[in-house]
Amino acid sequence: MICVLLLAAGEAWESPALADLEAHPGVVVLKRCVDVDDLLAAVTSGQADVAVLSLDAPGLDPASIAHLRRHAVRPVAVTSARPDDLDAREHARGLGITAVVGPGELASLPTVVTTVEDVADTRAPVVPGAGPDAPAPEAAADGGRVVVVWGPAGAPGRTTVATHLACEVARRRVDVVLADLDPYGGAVAQQLGILDEVSGLLSAARLAGSGQLDDRFASVCRGIGDHLAVVTGLPRAERWREVRSAHVDQLLERGRAAGEVVVDTGFCLEDDAGSDFGARPARNALTLAALEQADEVVVVGAADPVGLARLARGLVDLRERTAGVPVRVVVNRMRGSIGWSEKEIAGMVEGFSRVAGLHFLPEDRAGLDKALVSGRPLVELGPSPLAQAIASLTDAVFPASVVATPRRRSRRVRRFQSTRRTF
Repeated sequence: MICVLLLAAGEAWESPALADLEAHPGVVVLKRCVDVDDLLAAVTSGQADVAVLSLDAPGLDPASIAHLRRHAVRPVAVTSARPDDLDAREHARGLGITAVVGPGELASLPTVVTTVEDVADTRAPVVPGAGPDAPAPEAAADGGRVVVVWGPAGAPGRTTVATHLACEVARRRVDVVLADLDPYGGAVAQQLGILDEVSGLLSAARLAGSGQLDDRFASVCRGIGDHLAVVTGLPRAERWREVRSAHVDQLLERGRAAGEVVVDTGFCLEDDAGSDFGARPARNALTLAALEQADEVVVVGAADPVGLARLARGLVDLRERTAGVPVRVVVNRMRGSIGWSEKEIAGMVEGFSRVAGLHFLPEDRAGLDKALVSGRPLVELGPSPLAQAIASLTDAVFPASVVATPRRRSRRVRRFQSTRRTF
């Protein structure tokens, strides 16, 4: 049985297409979507196989098609343009849609839905009646890993850990991209002293929507030294609506091609109930999309009774989101005045979740204050027990960096605009 989502965007072909699909044996129309956001929310249920969409639907972009394919939904476009209309064919090619039904071919739509296989190569859309002879896409080159830094509510130090982790990797002359995906207001730019006139995340979302992110990835990054590229976060928290999970997918995939990727996320893992009814993307979709892409998750918790309780609950909540993905726990701001030993805290953590590793970062308020004011990582300010602990954490998270030899910067990450504040 083929389950179909339909997005006609008010086109006249919607009613006859719906009738033909429902009359075809083995086809079930799950939902008539009102807009692209409704469609993207519907595919996350995992029940759909095919999306029949209007080629001219407002808001339909390459990121939306990538989102469909990520959830194993094949797009089939319907257009009112003539078969010889080059603009329509070019538009379909740009979106990445390979199955296109033109005027006069609407009766073939059920057959296309049930027989045409999706072709990832976007160089030549498949028109019913013409066999898809597009060559197979080239195999993707080996890229870096995506390490997502997450932690529960209460500011346990997610941004501090993510920033210093990325800086330590870059210090070892390994190319790394640090992406600020906190939908509640990121602070990576402030931690690194970057003059953030333009949000890298919003720029990346716009480029992903227009299909230009691959070619213009360097323009969304700010360079710190030769090996660290930073995608700065939202300038204001309410602008999370401008970034879809499909944009996050494209950003992280492109980041992999540039080197290792470290992601700073928000604290909340809840699904937005309103997103199930379409309308708008969910606020926490940025964090959830990053976790879906993660090769490893670093969970940060504060070393105090409240922080450890939140950490325990967070590990339970995270378990449903990271099936099969290694989870490493970092207990931050460890100090003797708490009264608990590392062994006692380790026993508590292991009682709630099986983790790939457990690390303790000592309290260094004075050092972090100095680093924040100067916009530099701790390791650049002199000897620090916290900097040493972060180096050990980096050894565990990025073991390849321990024996990495100096190498040239990735050719794909050309020159980044370097903008740091000075004091």
